[in-house]
Amino acid sequence: MPPKAKITKEMIIDAAFCIAREAGAENINARNVAKRLGCSTQPVMYSFATVDELKKAAYLKADGYHSEYLMNIKEPQNGVMLGIGLNYIRFAIEEPNLFRFLFQSNYFGGATLLEMIDAEELEPVLSAMQRAVGGDIGRVKKVFATIFLFAHGYASIIANNSLKYDEEIIKSQLEQAYRGALAAAKEEEI
Repeated sequence: MPPKAKITKEMIIDAAFCIAREAGAENINARNVAKRLGCSTQPVMYSFATVDELKKAAYLKADGYHSEYLMNIKEPQNGVMLGIGLNYIRFAIEEPNLFRFLFQSNYFGGATLLEMIDAEELEPVLSAMQRAVGGDIGRVKKVFATIFLFAHGYASIIANNSLKYDEEIIKSQLEQAYRGALAAAKEEEI
């Protein structure tokens, strides 16, 4: 029986995730991951045929981390959507390297906004919003799209150090966008 591997695939993914988080996804490579794990590059290259494969695995881990972050609403808001929108912006502030990896890299997959909204990974977020807003999922998706685009704009500017974060102003503007999107969605139903 061969000896048990000391470096697991999960350990390699975790190391790549940490590198993306601390230094940016562009620094994920076999040498940096091996250095972080205190091993040679052999286990890394054995587990992943290419660095691109490793980056995709780290991307999926970062995506899961982001989804959990969004759903952890720290203080009650006037709506779940507002809380999630603010968390999206806070994520860009607290985790700028992961934000850029998730939303400003080629690993986003070139999906359209509609494809992203229909993605399985977004289901928990949309379900929480649907419980809060009521109505059918189509209405929730329309409101989500507006809030997402608004929050993404703020988050992108902040993650790239182009705008100072002022939570009160952003919260006020996000609330206005939310109320407007909700009113427009209700209007379309009539």
